Amino acid sequence: MYKQLKELVTQYVDVSPESITRDSRFVEDLEFDSLDFIAMIGDIEEHFQIEMDISDLLEITTIGDALNYIEHYAVSQKTNASTAYE
Repeated sequence: MYKQLKELVTQYVDVSPESITRDSRFVEDLEFDSLDFIAMIGDIEEHFQIEMDISDLLEITTIGDALNYIEHYAVSQKTNASTAYE
């Protein structure tokens, strides 16, 4: 997931995937503006098949934050979907 996330990020900012770390901050280090950040969130939702709560976006400031969110919610949403059919 980490590699896929870095590839998504590079579609919005002019940085190499190798220069992105888990500690890279979207605004301060990668120079995202708010429109690009929101567009990237839409791509993350589509790519990883998750639905991100808008209130959680305020907590996502680094690549690591985004990765943790994706890993946590991708698993929990799949679990919820599979138990809904039982």
